[in-house]
Amino acid sequence: MTTHNYSHTAAFIWSVADLLRGDFKQSQYGRIILPFTLLRRLECVLSDHKEAVVEKYDVIKDQAIPEEMQEKQLTRISKRAFYNTSPMDLSKLGQSDIKDNLSSYIQAFSKDAREIFEYFKFEEFVGQLNDANLLYKVVQLFANIDLSPEKISNHDMGFVFEELIRKFAESSNETAGEHFTPRDIVRLTTALVFMEDDAALTEDGIIRTIYDPTAGTGGFLSSGMEYVLELNPDAVMRTFGQELNPESYAICKADMLIKGQDVSRIKLGNTLSNDQLANEQFDYMLSNPPFGVDWKKISTEISDEHTQKGFDGRFGAGLPRVSDGSLLFLMHLLSKMQNTSVNSEQSKANEQQGSRIGIILNGSPLFTGGAGSGESEIRRYILEADLLEAIIALPNDMFYNTGIATYIWILSNKKADERRGQVQLIDGSNLYSKMRKSLGSKRNEMSEDDIRTITKSFGDFEVVDARVLDKPEEVKSNRGRQSANPKAEPAKTFASKIFQTHEFGYRRLTIERPLRLSAQLTDSAIDSLRYAQKPFDMVMPALYEKFGSDWTTDSDNHSYGDLSAVTVDARAMIKADFSELKEGQVKDVLDAKIWQTQLALMNKAKALQSAIGGSQSDDFNEFDKVFKQALKDTGINLDTKEKKQLIDAITWKNPNAEPVIKKAVKAANPLYGAFSYTPALTNQQADKPAKIVEFQPDGDLRDYENVPLDPSMTTTALIEAYFAREVQPHVPDAWINADKVDAIDAEIGVVGYEIPFNRHFYVYEPPRALADIDADLDAVSMEIMQLLGEVHS
Repeated sequence: MTTHNYSHTAAFIWSVADLLRGDFKQSQYGRIILPFTLLRRLECVLSDHKEAVVEKYDVIKDQAIPEEMQEKQLTRISKRAFYNTSPMDLSKLGQSDIKDNLSSYIQAFSKDAREIFEYFKFEEFVGQLNDANLLYKVVQLFANIDLSPEKISNHDMGFVFEELIRKFAESSNETAGEHFTPRDIVRLTTALVFMEDDAALTEDGIIRTIYDPTAGTGGFLSSGMEYVLELNPDAVMRTFGQELNPESYAICKADMLIKGQDVSRIKLGNTLSNDQLANEQFDYMLSNPPFGVDWKKISTEISDEHTQKGFDGRFGAGLPRVSDGSLLFLMHLLSKMQNTSVNSEQSKANEQQGSRIGIILNGSPLFTGGAGSGESEIRRYILEADLLEAIIALPNDMFYNTGIATYIWILSNKKADERRGQVQLIDGSNLYSKMRKSLGSKRNEMSEDDIRTITKSFGDFEVVDARVLDKPEEVKSNRGRQSANPKAEPAKTFASKIFQTHEFGYRRLTIERPLRLSAQLTDSAIDSLRYAQKPFDMVMPALYEKFGSDWTTDSDNHSYGDLSAVTVDARAMIKADFSELKEGQVKDVLDAKIWQTQLALMNKAKALQSAIGGSQSDDFNEFDKVFKQALKDTGINLDTKEKKQLIDAITWKNPNAEPVIKKAVKAANPLYGAFSYTPALTNQQADKPAKIVEFQPDGDLRDYENVPLDPSMTTTALIEAYFAREVQPHVPDAWINADKVDAIDAEIGVVGYEIPFNRHFYVYEPPRALADIDADLDAVSMEIMQLLGEVHS
């Protein structure tokens, strides 16, 4: 069937909407049209053996035969995995009792087929159609549509369903992409996953299982079966799937039912929180999970499985951020891989063959999350376990619901020898043709030649330098002013590159630099102690300026901070200007206790100023000694909180000050922060020898370096060589923080993995010549002046 034919069939079916208009909302059209289409398709599929089934049922219905035995007899006669025992069909329902007759007809289907209509809530809409006097008209219209397998194959019927779902999604403002994946992408992904299995494609009687955890309407499952059976009609394909949306599930189940599959293996529910095929493993897995969908609603179940089961569950490698669950689906698929090991008691023929996965993801899983994050740890697990075979960049605007960049990941635990330890990246982003008519966000499509180009490159497993494709140039809009020297469009190219798995990894080093402080007990610094720190650092100055002008700072002034007489006005000001404060904080700042506490601290600082003086010190180490001695001499006690606030008030960072010493150590090792230190000499320090010390790190100067992994070197040699080459020459006082170690290998630096796909295929394009840009600007300026002159004239 051509694209025109299935589109024409779908459009004809959708014309039922003309009958529904006015009595039903647009969002309800699909909920009527889709189940009636399925009903007519099932009816046409069963028509060849319908009479024989009805005759047999009349014979056995009153016999004491177990229900299971009856089902086996009837399915054997129907030549399908389902049947209908009613002598009626859509053309024989009559008009007067059509609602009851239709209900009886539906109930006469076998259980699995009958369940499909329950998920569509078909009875409810049939009742509404009957009340609107439209049921007979709708039934008659569908009764006259020929959806027999002789006219429309199962493959083409899938296209018809897709077109109907897309129309339904458009009419109800839903997202069509949540229900199905475009067939060109399905075909490409399926080809990539199956092309390595010579046995499935050639041997007689081979049995293979295929699974989709986000089955939608069953496009991947159907395509997988079709791909294998086209090449090997004697192969046996068994399909498994799970789908969250009840209507998509119903369509998928109907499709599998028509194809003779055991539909008990198609499940309804959330795959991530309720895996209904737990402990099952599969030969092939295909999936197009939703992009960027958060998993907040099921975070408890996911987190519990991660923490309690670890790698015995599905999510042992890590958890991505809650805003995007794409990688959860990938880990779910990895947990379903067949074991490749061979039991010593088994023969080679009984060897588990391993599994292959094809999953469509957006760009986020390639690089989101730094070293140690959940996303990075998932990528790490995949690459270090050598499960990733290839990533293929698809063109933009390929999906019905999004135009963003998308990628196909191919994974396997049975890599060919030449692929071991390597990953192939294929840039197929320019392999597309423009569609004559857009379907939602889908404006581009891949031809058979485009698909063949990618699959050949993947199969050859060779580097392909960027080569120009024979593709027509994009048609640009001719609206507005055209540049006299337009920028040349970059050529559309195709390329393939191969990398070692470790080339995507790095060690994230934490680089520290010393804290350098100056200190001075100035009047302004001491006066700032009148106010508490956050969250009161803004509201207290405002209250003091408005209500505290007559407060004295005598240490025995018990009325300092008393706002009881102006509580109403003070509270109103706080609510108006500082609404972020919580009620408890408002009560605290209106209480004289917090003001008295700050007054006491300010008076202590004044006493210390008298003992120490007000000169600036650029060596906090020496100042700290003087400060501690002053506390001892004056008998002033500062608790931890008071001391911190006071020190914060009288110190500031100064790049020219001496570094602050953390502690003395025995052996020097400047790479890791143990320095031989001689302070700036003064008369008092002239005879002091150098000390070996560690400095306090400055959090504001902390930096990070990503050191590429290199299995040929030890971690120590790798990071020290990098530090000496890339860091030390530029910041001699820096050091490596040896406390930041990887959680898995316990070596310095946190291991991270990312796959910067675009960076590997980026081709520099020089900007236009300045003379050309200036010429365009001059031309635009002249045009503007001319237009302004016409306006003024």
